[in-house]
Amino acid sequence: MTVQLLNMGRQAAVAFKNAKQFDQAREACLREAEAHENNKAFFLCRAYEQAGMMLKEMQRLPEAVQLIEKASMMYLENGTPDTAAIALERAGKLIENVSPEKAVQLYQQAASVFENEERLRQALEMLGKASRLLVRGRRLDEAALSLQKEKSIYKEIENYPTCYKKTIAQVLVHLHRNDYVAAERCVRESYSIPGFNGSEDCAALEQLLEGYDQQDQDQVSEVCNSPLFKYMDNDYAKLGLTLVVPGGGIKKKSPNAAQDKARGPAAVGSHADEEEDEYSGGLC
Repeated sequence: MTVQLLNMGRQAAVAFKNAKQFDQAREACLREAEAHENNKAFFLCRAYEQAGMMLKEMQRLPEAVQLIEKASMMYLENGTPDTAAIALERAGKLIENVSPEKAVQLYQQAASVFENEERLRQALEMLGKASRLLVRGRRLDEAALSLQKEKSIYKEIENYPTCYKKTIAQVLVHLHRNDYVAAERCVRESYSIPGFNGSEDCAALEQLLEGYDQQDQDQVSEVCNSPLFKYMDNDYAKLGLTLVVPGGGIKKKSPNAAQDKARGPAAVGSHADEEEDEYSGGLC
């Protein structure tokens, strides 16, 4: 396509020159020169990216990523942001298993480019990858912020059911951070999302927070083992399955049981004796 445009520009310049329309011929020549320059820049970007992919085949991944990043920045400078974001995503995939920290950075950069271009679904895909890597690396403070960013965009595009799922992920991250207040606030703020209050997601989260607050490990485990939690993305499902309440999850004993334990076995026997004595003379 670019070659065709160049040929058309050259032909236009010749036609204007033959017709002695020199000003128009000059304009056509300038447009042709500009097309050459842009074409040169584009192929320079591609050359860097292709060189990066060759380094990938040689298993020299950090160097490969460096070249692909450079290509991405040049794509941006030359007005092809979508191509830049795709290159950043490609670099993230290359380095993900070697350096998750670098992959997170690349996915976040790609998300930012897509968001600036108002391609929000692609931005969300990149943010989702970054969030999961942050959780996997136990970088939970950053994961909480990344999930909040995801949730805000899902709310903006009115994908409310996914907002509910992101709220569950947020709560699990906050509880693993031992920040019950932030988890509770997260649920409270989600009541403003249409349909959340009264949803099964909301009910499960309220039950989870209640169990966590009361140090009831059985209740927490029951919620986290429910299909709603178990069939989330694997990284979030693992957070649920490994969630332990403060204090080791020992249930609070009833006051009578605690008193009986303190007074010893004789106290338990005395309760039984009292009940027996009460009716020892019969009902009359």
